[in-house]
Amino acid sequence: MRSIWNGAISFGLVSIPIKLVNATENHSISFRQIHLADGGRIRYRKVCEIDGEEVTAAEIGKAYEEADGSMIPLTDEDLGSLPLPTAKTIEIVAFVPAASIDPLQMDAAYYLSAAGVPAAKPYTLLREALKRSRKVAVAKYALRGRERLGMLRVVDDVIAMHGLLWPDEIRSPEGVAPETEVTVRDAELDLADALMDTLGEVDMDSLHDDYREAVEELIAAKAEGRTPEPSRADESGGKVIDLIAALESSVRAAKEARGEEPADRPVAKVTSLAGRKKSGGTGAKKKATAAVEKTTASTKKSASGRAPARKTAARSTKAKKTASGTGAGTTAKRTAAKADPKQPAKKTASRKRASA
Repeated sequence: MRSIWNGAISFGLVSIPIKLVNATENHSISFRQIHLADGGRIRYRKVCEIDGEEVTAAEIGKAYEEADGSMIPLTDEDLGSLPLPTAKTIEIVAFVPAASIDPLQMDAAYYLSAAGVPAAKPYTLLREALKRSRKVAVAKYALRGRERLGMLRVVDDVIAMHGLLWPDEIRSPEGVAPETEVTVRDAELDLADALMDTLGEVDMDSLHDDYREAVEELIAAKAEGRTPEPSRADESGGKVIDLIAALESSVRAAKEARGEEPADRPVAKVTSLAGRKKSGGTGAKKKATAAVEKTTASTKKSASGRAPARKTAARSTKAKKTASGTGAGTTAKRTAAKADPKQPAKKTASRKRASA
């Protein structure tokens, strides 16, 4: 790895010569602009606005633009003469707990390499001191024409430095949070905790850029003259109308993805209210239909077993109709029978004579 800056770490009265190396690299695929008519590449040229002539890098300098558009030229000698003690030094100003550094301040990351054999001893001393204290070092340094803030910490056996934004460069989150009052139920929090536990931890080395791989496959297919198959969009998304159901579905999906058995608790299905059909009395109609079918089957069974069942059913139906039509008269006759005890006896005798 090529160093991008040479200097020293100022650790009190101890000076540690180091080299600054980029700890990260960008794997994004870059594209060129072309002329659609003939495929020619489009290039940008640096042209002076006054005379319209193209200029080279050696002819380009720095200047500060005023509000009225006027330019104030600044040379490298002007900037180099400024009293900047951190121009070639990473000056440690404090040792603080890592939790006191807001992740929002994190910027570019670098590795600090000991420059030469004499730097090995103090380099190792600072590294082991950081390990034992479980703290990070806050430092100031200058890079690319400006003073910056940094944080030194130990990664494996190397001292790494993260560039930090200055506190006044962090914007206030005012107006970003939801302004409406929202109440979160304990059941929703429990499901969110269950989802977090189900997802668990992940090996960071296993994560990769799916989009970049898809672009590389597309470029390879184009280069070979093949027509790549269009990828299908994920249709699992939709309008969530039930947070509980969405959380339950997420927990179940996460468990299935990890090869675990789904929970015994039934998972509610999230459906759109617009897609529901009016059922009306569908349930009642189904019950009535089932009852009619059951009665019909019972009647057929009775008819196949004995023929007189139809007559009995007919007599019963006729008796019911007669009873319902003469309910008042029947009640009167029963009352009279109770009042005259001889009348039932006469009826019984006439029945016996008729049978004889």
